[in-house]
Amino acid sequence: MTSLLALVVKISVLLVFVFATSFGCVNLNHSDKLIIAHRGASGYLPEHTLAGKALAYAMGADFLEQDVLITRDDHAVVLHDIYLDEVTNVADVYRNRARKDGHYYVIDFSLDELRSLNITERIDPQTKSAVYPQRFPIHSSRFQIATLEEEIELVQGLNKTTGRNIGIYTEIKSPAWHRSQGKDISNIVLNILRRKGYSKKSDNAYVECFDPNELKRLRFEFNSNLKLIQLIGDNQWRESDADYDFLQTVEGLREISSYADGVGPWLRQIVIGRDASGHFVFSALAERAHQIGLKVHVYTLRKDDLPPIADDYKELLLAVMSYPGIDGIFTDFSDLAVAAKQTLIPPIK
Repeated sequence: MTSLLALVVKISVLLVFVFATSFGCVNLNHSDKLIIAHRGASGYLPEHTLAGKALAYAMGADFLEQDVLITRDDHAVVLHDIYLDEVTNVADVYRNRARKDGHYYVIDFSLDELRSLNITERIDPQTKSAVYPQRFPIHSSRFQIATLEEEIELVQGLNKTTGRNIGIYTEIKSPAWHRSQGKDISNIVLNILRRKGYSKKSDNAYVECFDPNELKRLRFEFNSNLKLIQLIGDNQWRESDADYDFLQTVEGLREISSYADGVGPWLRQIVIGRDASGHFVFSALAERAHQIGLKVHVYTLRKDDLPPIADDYKELLLAVMSYPGIDGIFTDFSDLAVAAKQTLIPPIK
């Protein structure tokens, strides 16, 4: 691990310098904008691997994101999907362990069994090819599934050795589905966070979830004082029973403010078009949220997955980070965001 960290630090310093020089100088001060490493440095290494998290840390992200799922033997592991198909070699190792729907579910495996799998770059289940062809080669090198505790220990260890204070940003995935399978994921996650020193609003941690009912449980049933973020999806995604269109209204945002500290809207709910001059047009969502006292952390900025209205990543990144209603961004490319952020800070005179 020591040699790996030394390597990623050297690479990251060089990358930040190169990209910073390419952005030019903008005379604005947005030093308080948070850069949240979406699943780690997932533009460069397979998502939710400790190597990817170490690289994102070295790139200068303010927070590292952890999507959390529960194993058969009640361990909290860091993976995005409730099934393993698209990011591991599970079908090769455990060919006969799929459910009737053809998926291999995390919850059906013990931690030891999951340790035997190799994490790979995300694969399209239909074509079996890489979702992002320019990223790390699929089925290459060796990356293992990590537990939430292991990832927190990595972040805290790096905080100690670097003197920085990088935070964690933990998503509770599919809580209603987990309970239907006999697992109370929120109880497990909160206990781990508490043991690792995260229990107060002042602690450098966020907890996010798409399910408003679960966030209400965290706040009122578990009496959690952690900073909570209500993720806002598209109703067609069926992330929960919530009406995400309603949650974007003034009334919906007021309801969110009763149990959460901020919202995490989808990028396309924030940047909605271009005007006659070609400038990006922003919705009123961020402004509404700010008026109610909610923070706004937008997901996800990817240079290899631009929204239809954008054709230049640097232009989009600078526009989003410059917008006063946005307090932070989730990105697969923390180095580019750090470089952009540095150009938005005026020099000291």
